[in-house]
Amino acid sequence: MKVLLIGNGAREHALAEAITRGEAKLVSLMAANNPGISSLSSNRFIGRIDEQDLIRHIVEKTKPDIAVIGPEAPLQTGVVDFLSELKVPSVGPVKELAKLETSKSFSRRLQQQYNIKGMPRWQAFESMHEIDSYMEELKDFVIKPDGLTGGKGVKVKGEHFKSISQGVEYCREVLDKHPSVIVEERLEGEEFSLQCLTDGRHVIATPPVQDHKRAFEDDTGPNTGGMGSYSCEDHLLPFLKQEHIDEALEITKGMAKAIHKETGIYYKGVMYGGFILTRDGVKLIEYNARFGDPEAMNVLPLMETSFVDVCRAIVEGSLNTFKTKFSKKATVCKYVVPKGYPEKPVKDVKIDIGKNKARAYYASIDKREDGLYMLGSRAVAFVGISDTIDEAERIAQQGVESVKGPVFYRKDIGTKALLKKRVEHVRSLIP
Repeated sequence: MKVLLIGNGAREHALAEAITRGEAKLVSLMAANNPGISSLSSNRFIGRIDEQDLIRHIVEKTKPDIAVIGPEAPLQTGVVDFLSELKVPSVGPVKELAKLETSKSFSRRLQQQYNIKGMPRWQAFESMHEIDSYMEELKDFVIKPDGLTGGKGVKVKGEHFKSISQGVEYCREVLDKHPSVIVEERLEGEEFSLQCLTDGRHVIATPPVQDHKRAFEDDTGPNTGGMGSYSCEDHLLPFLKQEHIDEALEITKGMAKAIHKETGIYYKGVMYGGFILTRDGVKLIEYNARFGDPEAMNVLPLMETSFVDVCRAIVEGSLNTFKTKFSKKATVCKYVVPKGYPEKPVKDVKIDIGKNKARAYYASIDKREDGLYMLGSRAVAFVGISDTIDEAERIAQQGVESVKGPVFYRKDIGTKALLKKRVEHVRSLIP
């Protein structure tokens, strides 16, 4: 079995590890030389990850059986459609269905049209007309650009701006770059990620994960692509019950059916739902059309079922033929990032990684003759895996502490103090 992997971040490093663990040969297309992916690849190519001539050359030269698409950008540009023309099936949706992530209004309209639970009050605006009056009506609101923003475009009243006039100004900025802007009610609760695998007919959930978007400890500072995440050995989270996971899974199953009814095309790949537990139950925040980064590093190392077999079942539409199994282990992921990240990160600076027990997944890193250089975004994700979350957190912390260079990280991810804070927050909402 030969698998073409597109992408070069830490998520793709975790995917490469899962693919080769399934005894497949890995062909990789990367924008930069990720040393982790390179070391696992039978063939590797460096270049633009959505360049059709390069992809055609790779397919003709290596003849992959399946492609796995890591990041969202090539999904938006239609790489799956192009690979289909080359007779290579993909784990990843075609361009039309990638709108689940690339157009927030598309996913909300589906949810509304097919009466799928978990929808907040929302409205899409293509002009500034009546935006301020809708904000007045909601009082507390969230503003979302209708398009890809690298996880950094969502802004919340009370956190990123204080007045309606400031919210209106941000909407004006968004509409200069995007076709529309979404204004939604602000939901109070605890967020969690439920990444699901689907062949368009059947949906399988991976263990739930909680991501930490804010740059600094105690959830302060600007939004990032994700500073780290954790999952628990019981495949729940400290503030979640099984019924909440079931609720989220039903929403994703409903969305998978709705997509097929709406378009006539089966969604094949990952439907990663960002959910929030509120006093009114589980609500859907948004979908991503691929694995999360860092959340992929929490679930892929736990997968006991062959990931390659899962990929084959996704493209063949036979995901119901076997049960996907995950180890009953806790995981904690912590990122080291360049000083100044996310607003003014240092770039082209060398770092050294010492010895530790954590798994290291390389992200925005380039391997050169004299060592590893940071490219300006999240650099290396360290993952601790153990029977308990305390031990997993200790291993991950040992990993980030081993790095020498101008970096920083969040110490609090996966700690008892932060988990307790999450539980108390939910108890204040749902006594």
